Amino acid sequence: MTAKLINGNEIAKQIREELRQEVIHLKEKYNVVPGLVTILVGENPASVSYVTAKQKTSKELGFYSVQDNQPENISEDQLLQLIDKYNKDPRIHGILVQLPLPKHINETKVLYAIDPKKDVDGFHPVNVGKLMIGEADYLPCTPAGIQQLLIRSGVQIEGAEVVVVGRSNIVGKPIANILLQKQKGANATVTICHTGTRDMAFHTRRADILIVAAGKPKAITADMVKEGAVVIDVGVNRIGVTPDGKAKLCGDVDFEAVKEKASMITPVPGGVGPMTITMLMMNTVKAAKLHAGIR
Repeated sequence: MTAKLINGNEIAKQIREELRQEVIHLKEKYNVVPGLVTILVGENPASVSYVTAKQKTSKELGFYSVQDNQPENISEDQLLQLIDKYNKDPRIHGILVQLPLPKHINETKVLYAIDPKKDVDGFHPVNVGKLMIGEADYLPCTPAGIQQLLIRSGVQIEGAEVVVVGRSNIVGKPIANILLQKQKGANATVTICHTGTRDMAFHTRRADILIVAAGKPKAITADMVKEGAVVIDVGVNRIGVTPDGKAKLCGDVDFEAVKEKASMITPVPGGVGPMTITMLMMNTVKAAKLHAGIR
């Protein structure tokens, strides 16, 4: 069998249309306009591209959008003061500081400075803690996107054996915590594999749902996947250049081989990637509603 593709572009498009309608409703009924500021320090080309995409999407959805560009030599204190300004700005519901930051700035200190109620990335310790106890206001964007891909593709999550390859604070740990919660769209049995796992294939072959965020091209081969498993490939690896000069990408899964064993699989690109910005927008709408006391 050949796996059904889980189309992240299409699912992201559906969610964005739902959000666009919700923003119209918030404006008309409550006079609330979700506000998002993206702070970019320096001119890292990848960061510029990410921030541009986030701003474009927020404007398309009808947000109040602010793009705040700062020079690479901004001091840590100046950046913290800027964040404090937006913490106090009632028009701003979500604050995103694009990473990485220059080496002279402590990224942890910067992330901790963001008001947890405006932390639409979901990385502040308060929000991480609320996720752990099942009381999250905002889920980290990429893991939230993975959960939505599964739910909207009709995958049975409750009771499933989920194996996560990778234990990063951005993907591995939070997706494991999201899917083991005793909640709708979760309630799975979750195993996390990492560089210290002795026999990774033993674990991955048990997975009904295999989520791979290893950061290594084609780390998961067909012999490591159970027949009929759902495979979510979070990896994005540059492995060369196409004839027309574009970056050639592959995931952490050997896509061509694994798609012949899996029941569903995400492509790279076009799988998990489009969901991340969409979930940032969803969190910003949630933040606006929380600020206005709208449930």
